[in-house]
Amino acid sequence: MNEHMEGQAAQPAGWYPAADGSQRYWDGTQWTEHTAPAAGAMQASAAPGTAVASGSSDEKTMGMLAHLLAIVLGFIGPLIIWLIKKDESAFVDYHGKEALNFQLTLFIAWIGAFVLSFVLIGLLLIPILLLVQLIMPIIAGMAANKGEYYKYPATLRLVK
Repeated sequence: MNEHMEGQAAQPAGWYPAADGSQRYWDGTQWTEHTAPAAGAMQASAAPGTAVASGSSDEKTMGMLAHLLAIVLGFIGPLIIWLIKKDESAFVDYHGKEALNFQLTLFIAWIGAFVLSFVLIGLLLIPILLLVQLIMPIIAGMAANKGEYYKYPATLRLVK
């Protein structure tokens, strides 16, 4: 499956045809586990923030909800969406994992801020974490609603 590109870091990140007719995502350094339906499902070779899925409006809505529910429910919202829809849609699977990974990363950051608050540094981190926890899921949710594959920056990829 496009093994000839495995070591080529210069190859741009994007979706590429696989031997079985589906598409697989290349993150710029390695193949990810993300796959998509063949031919016309997405624009090949597009960057993650601009690759558009031809998924249904229901898929886009569920992808958006995976991000936006996290504002209110933390990692529980994305976890529920991902567990229910991961086998039905590659698009929702991708966004559910992204939202879940971001929320788990934030959870770890909150623990760090709490510990550091005893030396006052954590008190400076709390307003930053609150803003990030509100703004980033909105940006990701808007991208999902447009059918784009959004990747959170500085996020631990714990769920693969």
